[in-house]
Amino acid sequence: MSKKTKLIPELRFPEFVDEGEWEEKKLIETTEERVKWSFAGGPFGSNLKATDYTKEGIRIIQLQNIGDGEFNDDYKIYTSEEKANELLSCNIYSGEIILSKMGDPVGRACIIPDILKRCVMASDGIRLVVDEKRYSKYFIYSLINSIHIRTAIEKKATGSTRKRIGLDELKAVKLIIPQKLEQQKIASCLSSLDEMIADQGQKLDLLKDHKKGLMQKLFPQEGEKVPKYRFKEFEKDGEWVEKKIIETTDKKIKWNFTGGPFGSNLKASDYTTEGIRIIQLQNIGDGEFNNEYKIYTSKEKADELLSCNIYSDEIILSKMGDPVGRACIIPSYLNRCVMASDGIRLVVDEKKYSKYFIYSIINSKQIREAIEKKSTGSTRKRIGLDELKGIELMIPNTIKEQQKIASCLSSLDALITAQTEKIEQLKLHKKGLMQGLFPKIND
Repeated sequence: MSKKTKLIPELRFPEFVDEGEWEEKKLIETTEERVKWSFAGGPFGSNLKATDYTKEGIRIIQLQNIGDGEFNDDYKIYTSEEKANELLSCNIYSGEIILSKMGDPVGRACIIPDILKRCVMASDGIRLVVDEKRYSKYFIYSLINSIHIRTAIEKKATGSTRKRIGLDELKAVKLIIPQKLEQQKIASCLSSLDEMIADQGQKLDLLKDHKKGLMQKLFPQEGEKVPKYRFKEFEKDGEWVEKKIIETTDKKIKWNFTGGPFGSNLKASDYTTEGIRIIQLQNIGDGEFNNEYKIYTSKEKADELLSCNIYSDEIILSKMGDPVGRACIIPSYLNRCVMASDGIRLVVDEKKYSKYFIYSIINSKQIREAIEKKSTGSTRKRIGLDELKGIELMIPNTIKEQQKIASCLSSLDALITAQTEKIEQLKLHKKGLMQGLFPKIND
């Protein structure tokens, strides 16, 4: 393969066509040498334990927060300032790049948001402080997330099911970099796309907020037996009735309300590269399924854990926050799955209840607060199966009213899904553009 093919991108801005080839640099060469710990990993697990977590204080950046090119703010745990000071070499600050030592995918990077002034990385985070006199930080961040560098990192990573890479291996990853002016031009192009994605993300957040506000009015408040808003045709149907979650299950289905296996029954050694999908805590979003985290097990193991299986279009709840007791529906494209330890399967009796209504009311503010009260744990809440069974839901007398509410909320969910897909299309466009803007590495 010729050198020119390797060191020049497929797409190049006209003013840089005659600028010659890009230069090869190791990732560690892009760091700011005057900043201490400019390329440093998080602490060993024994140095930052669950007992170090606090309700507030210095944010801990977990593996789940490191999205594929975006910061995921859903998972929030904290530690004390004293502990953060003790782990000063593992601190990271707003505007800095954080990479992941572990998949999926391994080596992905995002930027710490401005609102988080100072954080502590968990064990699988890596801080990168770019020398901004010589390099565009946004260019380096984008390049790390390109398919070319992602593939190079993957090759250096170890592990058959979930890849992991060490600090020294990451330091040696080769980047192909142009002069700073060209870096800035590419960074400007990609950041404009990111701004469009962010704008569409704000519209998505507004839709989600509108849905939350509507849910508060469509479901009775604590101590009340009718909602604030009621569809006209049901105004004379009387008060709603209390039912425990367990009473809404389909008694004809075995294991209609059951939890995942003990950790010892589903270990990392049971993971496979393909097979039956394992639904992890990270997949259970707040009213939506998160498809980013993918691990699998064999059919034999799934058969062994038959009581912990869950199927398409069924409801899954989380035993653990944040927030505790949140629910989502298993997507139709996942025919059969195995729950990890903190998942709970709920099969609704659809002759008596609207599944979508039950799923929606579980995610309402009122039920969320009721679950929170029954949970244990000072920092990260957890609820047991028996406690969840006894949670009381306020339900309309007729399935028709349930269905009407469900139809209203599912219409909003359809808008949310369409907006989500719009954002995904923009992200795919960005990925395609990045493949052309960065040279392929062929060695």
